[in-house]
Amino acid sequence: MISKLFQQFFKHIDSFLMVCLFSTLMVGLFMLYSASGQNFSRVYAQGINIIVAFCFMWVAANIAPNQLERMALPLYLLGVVLLIGVALFGHISHGAQRWLDIGPMHIQPSEIMRIAVPMMLAWYFSKQEGKPRMVDFATGALLLAVPVALIMKQPDLGTSLLVAASGFYILFLAGLNWKFLLGGTVLFTALTPVFWSMLHSYQRRRIEILFDPTQDPLGSGYHTIQSMIAIGSGGSAGKGWLNGTQTQLDFLPERTTDFIFAVFSEEFGFLGNLLLLTLFSLIIMRGLVIASQAQSTFSRLLAGSITLTFFTYAFVNMGMVSGILPVVGVPLPLISYGGTSMVTICLSFGILMSIQTHKKLVAT
Repeated sequence: MISKLFQQFFKHIDSFLMVCLFSTLMVGLFMLYSASGQNFSRVYAQGINIIVAFCFMWVAANIAPNQLERMALPLYLLGVVLLIGVALFGHISHGAQRWLDIGPMHIQPSEIMRIAVPMMLAWYFSKQEGKPRMVDFATGALLLAVPVALIMKQPDLGTSLLVAASGFYILFLAGLNWKFLLGGTVLFTALTPVFWSMLHSYQRRRIEILFDPTQDPLGSGYHTIQSMIAIGSGGSAGKGWLNGTQTQLDFLPERTTDFIFAVFSEEFGFLGNLLLLTLFSLIIMRGLVIASQAQSTFSRLLAGSITLTFFTYAFVNMGMVSGILPVVGVPLPLISYGGTSMVTICLSFGILMSIQTHKKLVAT
């Protein structure tokens, strides 16, 4: 009886993906303990975040893809309305207007769009009969541009880039012609001065610091310099858990969130990084397999976008910590401390599991 209940409870959980996710999360908890100065209360809080995130993942895994498809348009419209609400009535904190107070709730609508945008675009392209036309891609680009522009206005460059990436992957997987991609690249390059003028001064400073962080070693370049020192000092095998000097002596900033990869690199070195990259690669490969086996256009596009967006999360974070990308405030997925990003990521993987396990049920 208990065995049947157990199987029923976990029948929509993909075991391979779950093992990879759980293993990565355990690595994250060990690193958080070190990065937080052995603060067990911070680790406990992250454990609660993981439990809540797993609950969201389980719920998403039990919602059939056809039901998710019906939710796409209402969720997208709700997200856009909330973003407009943020622009008009949002709570301002640290110079950014990203939060919306709705009664006792304090929500960040941009997080909703990480899921809503790819769902909406996947729904839109699944409704197009035959090969999508250029007008369909233009409409998709407009559906993507509206929330991205609203998020950039807050300003929140990191989230806007992730939302833009999730939407772009849908356009690409839907069959966007490479000539259009090339033309877009040329156009973007030509309009670089315009985009540069639209950036806030601190955003422009981040890009300038990327090329030479020593311009401001105690200011804008401090994060990058200390992070690169930590990564380099790890060597091949690292200094050992809890023994990273840049971390334990408080040289490394934001070490529990955006720069936790530098903590990991210092303590476990190149070999540890290979292990972590292997875990990420297994997650990504499993996601791509699920996407390739999806039984509907909506499921295929959504699964592909979720997987490639997860790759973008990891690549951008590791890139900015390593000094090859500007610092844009993107956490390392499944490793960095934080509740909102953890819930969003696990919710996405719950959708992946739904696509995989419901496919099996239909096939049998």
